[in-house]
Amino acid sequence: MDYIEKVLEKLKEWVDKLLEALLGPQVQPEHEPIPIPVDDHQYR
Repeated sequence: MDYIEKVLEKLKEWVDKLLEALLGPQVQPEHEPIPIPVDDHQYR
């Protein structure tokens, strides 16, 4: 049973490396845009 666990762990590492190579580093969530204050006062 210990052998199977080692094989599964190694397989998981290989899959992680493969996905990182194909897709790049782990995807980070997009940053939310910073709200820009707008002066709504009407000028005369």
